[in-house]
Amino acid sequence: MNPLFENQLIQTRRQFFGDVGLRAGSIALAGMMQAEGSSQAASVHTALPGLPHFAAKAKRLIYLHMNGGPSQIDLWDYKPGLRKFFDKELPESVRNGQRITTMTSGQARLPVAPSMFNFQQYGKSGMWCSELQPHVAKIVDEIALVKTVNTTAINHDPACTFVMTGSEVPGKASLGSWLSYGLGSLSNDLPAFVVFTPNFPAASQAQALFTRMWSSGYLPTKHTGVALRSIGDPVLYVQNPPGVQAGDRRTMLDALGRLNQINHSRVGDPEIQTRIAQYEMAFRMQTSVPELTDLSKESKATLDMYGADVTKPGSFAQSAILARRLVERGTRVVQILHRGWDQHNNLPKLIRGQCDDSQQAVAALVMDLKQRGLLQDTLVVWGGEFGRTVYSQGTLTAENYGRDHHPRNFCMWMAGAGVKGGTVHGETDDFSYNIVKDPVHINDLNATILHLMGIDHSRFSFKYQGLDQRLTGVEEHHPVKAILA
Repeated sequence: MNPLFENQLIQTRRQFFGDVGLRAGSIALAGMMQAEGSSQAASVHTALPGLPHFAAKAKRLIYLHMNGGPSQIDLWDYKPGLRKFFDKELPESVRNGQRITTMTSGQARLPVAPSMFNFQQYGKSGMWCSELQPHVAKIVDEIALVKTVNTTAINHDPACTFVMTGSEVPGKASLGSWLSYGLGSLSNDLPAFVVFTPNFPAASQAQALFTRMWSSGYLPTKHTGVALRSIGDPVLYVQNPPGVQAGDRRTMLDALGRLNQINHSRVGDPEIQTRIAQYEMAFRMQTSVPELTDLSKESKATLDMYGADVTKPGSFAQSAILARRLVERGTRVVQILHRGWDQHNNLPKLIRGQCDDSQQAVAALVMDLKQRGLLQDTLVVWGGEFGRTVYSQGTLTAENYGRDHHPRNFCMWMAGAGVKGGTVHGETDDFSYNIVKDPVHINDLNATILHLMGIDHSRFSFKYQGLDQRLTGVEEHHPVKAILA
């Protein structure tokens, strides 16, 4: 068979009709060129036909992923009654034979370790919050805290893959990629989906990050998150080399675009259209990215709100203010992945370091969005991939303890568009070990995010390997209506 026609025969129905819409590739390319001098030009990256399914509460998403598994017992899930169980064996009736990791399954004892941190009630809602989060405590009336998020994954890589893609199996599309694919971009000059992987305290127990957490998987590759670097140019090779002018680059891209269109007309590969669009985006980012990262026009009051590290490249604080600047300029999804929350030992010192590094900027981001009128249609999500055990890993003392992985229940929160602020959803037992009321599977949470973005998760799919792939998988899941305004 002629290979020039073989690729057209193996196209999916979705790809075929998508290609028909872009067959006159020169028209799309001309539209992108026109946008360079015209704010009225059509969007380069539009939503799929029929999306959103209904009026969206949120136009944009900022996802703050605390990689490693923040301890719900030391941050949010206040259990004052645990103090009387200090150093006592975790009752078998609580564990009930549930599996634990090999890091503690060989311990002779599983001694209960109550949190050593004080909790207080804050805001009009009276939400309990740990002393580790004095800045976040100021925004509790903006957030909906879900105390009963749960997952089946017990180790970091599959758990992070599950949180971000709805499946423990690698190769699926990430949440940000799904939103980019379905809803398109609000900007012609910046990517629809941007990722930050900021620095973290040196003493932290950090896990590796994998690109699958922001990968497009089986979706077209243009929906993969663009990771902005903290050192050097935010995007590799975005600047022209010495001696190459912007006009030279424009001429080169025009010629390359014509060659790609010729090739596309011969073989019909949809990825060629992706290359054309990405070359154009890279050209625009030569101007938009330096403007994005220039904080000189931010007020002193705004910079002070984010903390002393806000002008430090690669810091969590700078990533947070750049997230606000990105959504302000039309980026659909921003994801910040803060490493170092895997506290198997020395937890009191290490979790304090993690909070000191991040919680002021987290609170500032929410307040900054609200002050600018952006919070009403921007959704902010905070959480990790699982929680931590009530029993200590390793030696337990009154001043020190560690905690193992705990997927049975952990805390996440949402703020902003369509969220009922000052809400606490779900209850755990006296040991923060089992859910006793209103469990929320991680894909229920993903269904909630999609719902707030105007998408019915059950009708949002992509045909791949003979299956209608969905972010929320094939099992039944539902948005958490109790936390919706």
